[in-house]
Amino acid sequence: MIASDHLMIAPIVIPFFAGALTLLYDERQRRAKLGIGLASCVALLIVGVELLNRTKGNGARGGEISFYLLGDWTAPFGIVLTLDRLAATMLLLAALVALPALIYAAAGWHKQGQHFHALFQFLLMGLNGAFLTGDLFNLFVFFEVLLAASYGLVLHGSGPARVRGGLHYIAVNLAASLLFLLGVSLIYGVTGTLNMAHLAKLVPVLPEVDRPLFRLGAGLLGLAFLVKAGVWPLGFWLPSAYMAAAAPVAAVFAMLTKVGVYVILRLSMLTLAQGTAGEMATGIAAGGIAPAGTTAQILVAAGMATVVFGVLGVLASQGLGRMTAHLVLVSSGTLVTMTGLALLGGGAAMLGGALYYLVASTIAIAALFLLIEPMSREEGSIAALLALTADAYGIEQPEDDATPEMGLAIPGTLTVLGLVFGACVMVLAGLPPLPGFIGKVAMLRALIGSGAVPAALGWGVVALLLLAGFATLIGLARIGIQTFWASEGAVPKVLALEIAPVIALVLGLGVMTVKGQDTLRFMEDTAQSLLTPSIYADGVLSAPSVEQETPKE
Repeated sequence: MIASDHLMIAPIVIPFFAGALTLLYDERQRRAKLGIGLASCVALLIVGVELLNRTKGNGARGGEISFYLLGDWTAPFGIVLTLDRLAATMLLLAALVALPALIYAAAGWHKQGQHFHALFQFLLMGLNGAFLTGDLFNLFVFFEVLLAASYGLVLHGSGPARVRGGLHYIAVNLAASLLFLLGVSLIYGVTGTLNMAHLAKLVPVLPEVDRPLFRLGAGLLGLAFLVKAGVWPLGFWLPSAYMAAAAPVAAVFAMLTKVGVYVILRLSMLTLAQGTAGEMATGIAAGGIAPAGTTAQILVAAGMATVVFGVLGVLASQGLGRMTAHLVLVSSGTLVTMTGLALLGGGAAMLGGALYYLVASTIAIAALFLLIEPMSREEGSIAALLALTADAYGIEQPEDDATPEMGLAIPGTLTVLGLVFGACVMVLAGLPPLPGFIGKVAMLRALIGSGAVPAALGWGVVALLLLAGFATLIGLARIGIQTFWASEGAVPKVLALEIAPVIALVLGLGVMTVKGQDTLRFMEDTAQSLLTPSIYADGVLSAPSVEQETPKE
């Protein structure tokens, strides 16, 4: 356990001040705003790497737990930020996706609406806060911060299609927020605390008379995050909203569904991994309340249904945008399924493979979102692209906004686009040797070898994941053939600002492949710490205040 460290709050403070600073500049000073945003994202990336290194500790299973006591009030009475391997991984992943997306936006997308950079930074603030917070109340606060920013970003650029998808997105997430608030209120009314570590200690000894109300509150809370994760049938809003969003916005939105997956994983492991009757990840069944043994089965069933729905959407989609949005559902469904199987006894190896797949699939999906516009471009200039986009969405675009602020067109456009697109296809389809294959093999090998999971269920999940990979290969290969082989139009002109971020994301996938053994071992250790909730709970509740740490003279 590491004592309170001010660096832990940096992922929240940096984008907060960066977003506030960009509001001091008007919309004619976009380059200054862009510079502030890029500096913020680079700083977040550096901080993310450092925090991840600190969680490795001495190599023991579970790593180091760090904490930050705001106001120097000890848990569970005060606000506490907690950093473990899972939180550090999500912080770094958010920075790895945000920086390329912001660079891509510099090609012209940040000029399609007002306050893009402020909203972008506040979205990062909400994301990072959700990953770091140690109590449900502040989880709700950061959840609302990121949602409020995402409402503005999903409508960035206006236009009928974007407004239609955005309004669906806003309505559904407002309903999810209401469920979240009701669930949190019920849990606090029963337990008297919202600290996650404290709840992990209280749930096993909760009086029988209080458990039904607690389960109801936990079920409402679970529904809210199942909506955010896009789990079927609650994820009907996702494809239209993500497809309609601007390319850099959609790339960052690939992280938003992982917030739901993260919270489900975090809270379910803190309570259900102990074999208690607590229902924190989900609990809705007949009558609204499910016994603890049923929760894992519900997660598995919902996750598998989401994968099926996503696969059908991939096969039915005719455009890369809608297909990529359905691939988000396939990724979320796979992770929710593995969370349920881990609760059934799948073990650290399977959950570690799922975490490895989480990182790889998120990066690949973000890269695909950034490839949508360059691959669908029929004309030979960015001005033509923005004009076509403006016509499609009903945007009135001034003359001086029709060209990018900076950047050079790259030679060999189709070759570069084809290579990076092919790498994304291999990752999402699970083809060797890239990380998608490594993650799926790790999950499937552990699943087949686990005696705790029923054989029929295990082989059913294996067949579904293999089918999902095959369907993804067919769908994306069809788009690739139409774009690179069957196209008769002029070779598109793509700016370096547009393709460089995609190349950077693909190189990140390459690093994951080269360092596959080390990365997978780190993820398995992360999974082991999740399956041992006492590591998290004891570390947070035993965190001393500064006054306690300072020896008296």
